[in-house]
Amino acid sequence: MRPCIVLFAKAPAPGRVKTRLSAMLNDRQTVEIHEAFVRDMLEKLLPMEPRADVELHTDTPTDAWRDIEVSRHRQIEGDLGARMYHAMFSGLGEGRPHVLIVGSDAPTLPPGHLRRLLESTADVALGPSEDGGYYAIACRRTDPEMFAGVEWSSPRALEQTVRACEACGLAVTLGEAWHDVDTPEDLARLAGESGVPWHTRAWIGRYRSLFT
Repeated sequence: MRPCIVLFAKAPAPGRVKTRLSAMLNDRQTVEIHEAFVRDMLEKLLPMEPRADVELHTDTPTDAWRDIEVSRHRQIEGDLGARMYHAMFSGLGEGRPHVLIVGSDAPTLPPGHLRRLLESTADVALGPSEDGGYYAIACRRTDPEMFAGVEWSSPRALEQTVRACEACGLAVTLGEAWHDVDTPEDLARLAGESGVPWHTRAWIGRYRSLFT
């Protein structure tokens, strides 16, 4: 079987997505940018299908992105660690050699960063984000305690994940760093970047007045 790339995303519901942007955006705008981020990530990942299968895992059922042909699954209940562990354990249990989970908050993430995580021979390969978390995790082996004690959405999430995995006897490596878009400052930075993918770029153009 081929490796699997899993995109984790929330269903686009007002008040539940991109909440840290609420000081800058209204509910409609946060839903729109979240939808754009996920769409751009899917369009970035699907061309990788010759070497890996791509799946979309959402927290609740949704009809969003129905026009994109991708295998869909619902995440289990629990915190982020429980949900990621279940997705990786299930994929490896099917006989896949490698499972990579990527978040939807880094629309300018270079595909090469993900390819190199997939190519890693370590048990666990993490893609660090500048805020102390990580934009992706690739696994060849798992352990039920690999996320024990991790404070999610904290600047110590990467460090704590590395420590927990190593405590389980898993070999860990780090890939190339990138940045997420979580705060108004992150969004302003994104608006000034080159290489912003189409749907996110169109959203920025529609709300250009927010950045002037």
